[in-house]
Amino acid sequence: MAFLDFEPPSRGFERLDETACRALLAQKCIGRVALTMGAIPVVLPVNYQCVEGSIALRTGEGGKLTAATQNAVVAFQVDEIDPVVHTGWSILAVGIARALTAPADLAWAKTLPLPSWAPGSRERIVRLVPEFLDGLLITSEADGSHFWPWGDR
Repeated sequence: MAFLDFEPPSRGFERLDETACRALLAQKCIGRVALTMGAIPVVLPVNYQCVEGSIALRTGEGGKLTAATQNAVVAFQVDEIDPVVHTGWSILAVGIARALTAPADLAWAKTLPLPSWAPGSRERIVRLVPEFLDGLLITSEADGSHFWPWGDR
């Protein structure tokens, strides 16, 4: 299910397989969802939980929910970067977001360990089933140099 259309450089980067991507996604609880609001792309932080091959996002009324009720394609990203040793990973999931509305789905959503960190009412659950899933591992280099795949910095 690789989405990114480039081969990472061999020095300092390693493409992750789907199993590794899913394992890393399951370790975190805060990610970012990228969607379109009024023809403008936005990236917003969200609480999430990986469940049964999908990503459940907690949200309130507003842009994320509106995008979900329109069955919009969204991108979801989670990463962990160590700025001191220049290592980490980044996972990108892309798929159609759908707000849960059926009674059985809503009952299931109430069982999720998915607390909201943001103030206000965040009782709606959006489900994203990744159609594309890709990830990169950023590794340290033995010689101490820092390689950037996008040119010199």
